[in-house]
Amino acid sequence: MKKMLITILLIFAMALPLQAIAGVVVGTVQGFTCVTTGKICPVDKEDPLVAATRVFVVKTEGTNYYFVPNLDRALLARYLNKKVRVVGHINPKYRAITVDEFQVWKDGKWKTVWNKELEDEIRKEFEVGN
Repeated sequence: MKKMLITILLIFAMALPLQAIAGVVVGTVQGFTCVTTGKICPVDKEDPLVAATRVFVVKTEGTNYYFVPNLDRALLARYLNKKVRVVGHINPKYRAITVDEFQVWKDGKWKTVWNKELEDEIRKEFEVGN
């Protein structure tokens, strides 16, 4: 009876969809097309590349990359080819990380350039009536 219960629980656990897990991703911002064709986004042609690229990802080691669905394309484009650290919730099934904090390596340390609080603070500054 115990073995059958354990087997049923294991089958049930494997049938559950992959849940997002808290994590940290370190890599560089790259165009999705560059990553999927095995090329590094050209440093000397960043402006034309940004204009031609619709989707940016954070490329980590090897051929690994993560989509960043809750950050605007413009923010990611600004840090093309830059070393970044993304703190958030990873969904391994979709190779995505929902960002809680986006940091850039600058002057030998990590600088937070985006989090929800910073965005909310800026939005309040530009609200009508302020």
